[in-house]
Amino acid sequence: MAISLSTALISLALFIGFATLSRGSDECLARNFGHGSVVCECNSTHCDSIGSVTLPPLGQFVSFTSSKAGSRLQRDQGPVQKYSTGAALRLTLVPSQKYQRIRGFGGAMTDSAAINIMSLSSRTQDQLLQQYFSAQGIGYSVVRVPMASCDFSTRLYTYADTPGDYNLDKFTLATEDINMKIPLLQRAQAMSPQPLHLLASAWSAPAWLKTNGALTGKGSLKGKPGGKEHKTWAQYYVRFLEEYAKHNLSFWAITTGNEPSAGLFNYSFQALGFTAEEQRDWVGLDLGPALHTSAHPKTHLLILDDNRLLLPHWAKVVLSDVHASRYVHGVGVHWYLDNLVPADLSLGTTHHLYPEYYLFGTEACAGWSPADRGVVLGSWERAEQYAHSIIEDLNHYMVGWTDWNLALDQGGGPNWVKNFVDSPIIVDHIRDVFYKQPTFYSMAHFSKFLWEGSQRVGVSFNQKNKLECLAVIRPDGSVVLTVLNRLSSEVQFEVWDPAVGFISSEAPARALLTIAWNTH
Repeated sequence: MAISLSTALISLALFIGFATLSRGSDECLARNFGHGSVVCECNSTHCDSIGSVTLPPLGQFVSFTSSKAGSRLQRDQGPVQKYSTGAALRLTLVPSQKYQRIRGFGGAMTDSAAINIMSLSSRTQDQLLQQYFSAQGIGYSVVRVPMASCDFSTRLYTYADTPGDYNLDKFTLATEDINMKIPLLQRAQAMSPQPLHLLASAWSAPAWLKTNGALTGKGSLKGKPGGKEHKTWAQYYVRFLEEYAKHNLSFWAITTGNEPSAGLFNYSFQALGFTAEEQRDWVGLDLGPALHTSAHPKTHLLILDDNRLLLPHWAKVVLSDVHASRYVHGVGVHWYLDNLVPADLSLGTTHHLYPEYYLFGTEACAGWSPADRGVVLGSWERAEQYAHSIIEDLNHYMVGWTDWNLALDQGGGPNWVKNFVDSPIIVDHIRDVFYKQPTFYSMAHFSKFLWEGSQRVGVSFNQKNKLECLAVIRPDGSVVLTVLNRLSSEVQFEVWDPAVGFISSEAPARALLTIAWNTH
């Protein structure tokens, strides 16, 4: 059939317009709230996305840059050269220095996160979940799930609030689990190209099992390890795993409880106090055997789930005990108060004492400090804090890093005790949009590129410098180098991989850079 010239021109114009729209649909819709950098706004039809990343063939490298100036995973490509580029600063890959293997990165599906996600329209919810979990997103593979309520809930509850129910006959999941967290986890799993690693942590035992008769404040389990209260609390974990399994959700790991040190003080929200010695005996006599004889014996058990300043003492107490240590797989670590103890003294010493037990970051968030509280839309300083912490932690043997709430509202909640903090995604349900903070992109530089099974390797410098870096070799043999420049000036450098050659690069001022290349 003949087509007129005018029809052809209209068709061409429509095609060009569509192509322009399609090309722009992956770009950041930047919004500046006056806090130093930008956020990227997403709605039901538009969200910037890094997409699936395929490395160029041997002889080429690809890089991704995010910066205070506004770059968000900006992609560049260049040649790997046979000879030195002559840069004064050289980073040399040392693949013979092999360290720990990566397990994954993620965030927490708290009640508050679920409330915020579900406050959006269905299509915008999908956009948000895809940003974290789909192949087009940033590759989250870990989701921490609070067992019952925490401060990021709207009410106080556990799954067994009937006094004297030692057999847990009245144990039941909450409406928050059934109507929000479980459906969202199922949707996230359906989007994810790999099985999600679910990680469960409890904040408090039921009040009737505790010395203070309350979910909050200073209180521990009644009785002693081996006694009925301790055994009931161990079975509570098993029942939780069983109930979630009914919804086709299985857990990679559980922790011995969120921040056991908090319950030793008059804490303002849900807590359960344990000393290291009490946790050791509860794991050895109650929780370990209960998990081992349950239908979920392969679920990993992580001790501590608290700040690194408690290491290596906590690990020494629990892991030096033959009865407890045989049930333990790793040590969960929070990032709060990191500045009080060096990583080498805490994480490094713990790894060298107990190398068979992995170190895993189980919680972190910006905006928790009274001096710097709540949501700050567009803070690049917080993105740098994340990147610095992840690089430092992984360079001291951590195998993964879990952020706190997947999403919060603009006030940093809801939180029943008003413990408002920040999140990589902030929801504005009135406009049906969400904002991806600089911390979202900071997480992306690790979660998207450091695949499970990647192995950290050595990096050496030919001179002193202020760059912070991390190198891994991925399971397919490709190399990923992550570089953080917290200086206010650009730093030029070259990378030398003895297997392939030299890469000329630069780290812009106040920027995070990921460089990746194939080795065969």
